[in-house]
Amino acid sequence: MYKRVLLKLSGEALSGEKGFGLDLETTRQAARQVKAAHEMGIEIAIVIGGGNWWRGRSSEGIDRVKADQIGMLATVMNCLYVSEVFRTEGMDTQVFVPYPIGLYAEVFSKDKALKAMKEGKVVFFAGGTGHPFFSTDMATALRAAETECDAVLMAKSIDGVYDSDPGKNPNAKRYDEMKYQEIIDKQLGVIDLASAILLRDAGIPAELFALAEKESIIRVIRGESIGTTIKA
Repeated sequence: MYKRVLLKLSGEALSGEKGFGLDLETTRQAARQVKAAHEMGIEIAIVIGGGNWWRGRSSEGIDRVKADQIGMLATVMNCLYVSEVFRTEGMDTQVFVPYPIGLYAEVFSKDKALKAMKEGKVVFFAGGTGHPFFSTDMATALRAAETECDAVLMAKSIDGVYDSDPGKNPNAKRYDEMKYQEIIDKQLGVIDLASAILLRDAGIPAELFALAEKESIIRVIRGESIGTTIKA
């Protein structure tokens, strides 16, 4: 059983069948699973991607730095919304950001984040790394390493790591288990390569699975394999 995990929620997965924005029922289902895990005594931190609002790398005609800044703000919106849904489900939450953002959230520090988790709060790491040219996968890896998480759980819109794009190749093979080095060597795009290197070097395993799978979060926390297990 894990003691502390970082859950990466895909913004696109949280949009449900709409494919854009946020779907309340999908978010509530995730919240109820996190609550069940939290009641098992597991400390939980969460990073949420911003792809349900904005994809900076595919924004034509916009400076990359500005596009990434907009994307980081999209993750703040997601975390503020999702943290409030968690509150309605009976959890105490706290949102941290890597830069001052008024009264919306607190600037991240390892000590404050660990203190919040030990106090029984579910913490959210919003705003990416605070710097352009890094994905929310990198923010996930960075915060997981900083807060000494036992594992990273990646709840995405895809159900694992494949040897090719399953949307384009109907014969694509899903890996049940693999090492970070394989992702790096084969340049499999399901995880940002720099993030894979950081997690490998930190020795933090990851579980990559589909959020839409029934009770996916709690099943993975209980040790069930429903996607791809990635080891250092």
